Amino acid sequence: MAGGFINADLSKVPCYSAAEIAANGALLDGRIIHDVAKKAWEDVALGHAYGTKSVLSIPPGELSGHPLFSDAMSLEERLGWKLSCLSSVNGRYGAVKIVGANALNRQLGLARSRSTITLLDKFTLVPLCLLDGTEISAVRTASYATVILERFLAPCRDLSVFLFGAGPIAEKIILALDRCHGEKIARVFVRSRTNETATRLAASTAEKVAFEIMPVLDNRDLRQCGFVITASNAKAPVFEADEIANAVVLHLGGDETPSGHLERALRCGAVLCDNVEMVSRRGSQSLALHFARCGTTLEQLAPLLGIRPITAAGDFSEIAKEQPVHITCVGLPMLDLYVAAHVYEALAGVKIDQSGGALTA
Repeated sequence: MAGGFINADLSKVPCYSAAEIAANGALLDGRIIHDVAKKAWEDVALGHAYGTKSVLSIPPGELSGHPLFSDAMSLEERLGWKLSCLSSVNGRYGAVKIVGANALNRQLGLARSRSTITLLDKFTLVPLCLLDGTEISAVRTASYATVILERFLAPCRDLSVFLFGAGPIAEKIILALDRCHGEKIARVFVRSRTNETATRLAASTAEKVAFEIMPVLDNRDLRQCGFVITASNAKAPVFEADEIANAVVLHLGGDETPSGHLERALRCGAVLCDNVEMVSRRGSQSLALHFARCGTTLEQLAPLLGIRPITAAGDFSEIAKEQPVHITCVGLPMLDLYVAAHVYEALAGVKIDQSGGALTA
């Protein structure tokens, strides 16, 4: 390969910290990441990019003997301990992302979730760089909101959005929505486990966006919202089925959506996933759990019930008429790959021959 960018000596593989990535101005700007994600979705649909995801979880009791664990620690959210591995390839690159998450980390002054990404040359599988993937993960997850709004709610104006969650991903969602669709949105309601965190998020983002950010204590405003996003780490559903109208619901968290809403969407609306197989096998989100509680699996019944992957959705404007629309997203490894490649190319000053040719400076 030209230019010496592929080097089997691991001591010479560049590492990019979160600070280095953040220092590069608009590198993770919501509009830019939206366009990167759209390219990823196009390549996934064409079969040019694909990947897999595995998740290892442990029972909470296994942590009780750890020296950092205290009986005083209590959680109002899911423990969410998981060690995940996301692997993917496209025409030029391969990538592996390792995610470690544990809600108790918050009580130790640590982030709940941390990610590390190794970007590889696809042909040789030699590492090209190592990246702190935490911000990359957050912005790629936020891109689901901008892409879904574009596909399913494009004609809307004066749109009200209800966002459950007030963590890093919720912040990225708000900023990305403004960058990509700010003129379509009138207001975003934010509800979190505590009013303090919702208020803090609203205050930190209010002057950065064109629409109004409104922290709320309950779901009274939910019925007026055409777009609902669940991005929390809640232990149980965050709304009741009768509290929501014919909205597009984007489910990004765990067991946040009630069965009554899922049954209504299955009966008279539309249900989609970013990847049916991955959502089913992960088994920790409301849609997969709904089928597991009935003694079957999402993967088994999806074809019979018309549950589709987003990539095979066809005419989105027509699907949007099948109200309500429910979309569960597990987090595709390919999105991490494309965002990581974007960051690498910018920071390393590398230009890519997309036909699979040499790397050049």
